[in-house]
Amino acid sequence: MTTIDLTEATFQQALQGNDIVLVDWWADWCGPCKAFAPTYEKASEAHPDITFAKVDTEQEQQLAGMAQITSIPTLMVFRDNILLFSQAGALPLAQLEELIQATKQLNMDDVRREIAKQQENK
Repeated sequence: MTTIDLTEATFQQALQGNDIVLVDWWADWCGPCKAFAPTYEKASEAHPDITFAKVDTEQEQQLAGMAQITSIPTLMVFRDNILLFSQAGALPLAQLEELIQATKQLNMDDVRREIAKQQENK
């Protein structure tokens, strides 16, 4: 599967309409972003059951601001519309693969219970 480009108008729809969504926040002038692109593309081809998306932070500055993107590339992983992972920096393919497998294996009922517990303690 190829990656899809997200905009402020399509971001929430992509998260709500897909089980697992990886989002690569990037910019054309960013060397590490360009270096990570082939790795991200290769992972997208290996996992057609996952939505791989990209957000151009130059074109979508307001969306990047709302997502609190301060460094690129930043990779975010969502499952069931819940942010599970957010980290700046390019991951090697092996680490990206581990992250994908860990995301697939998560028990989301446990995750929702933990989120509810944390919100109760606020």
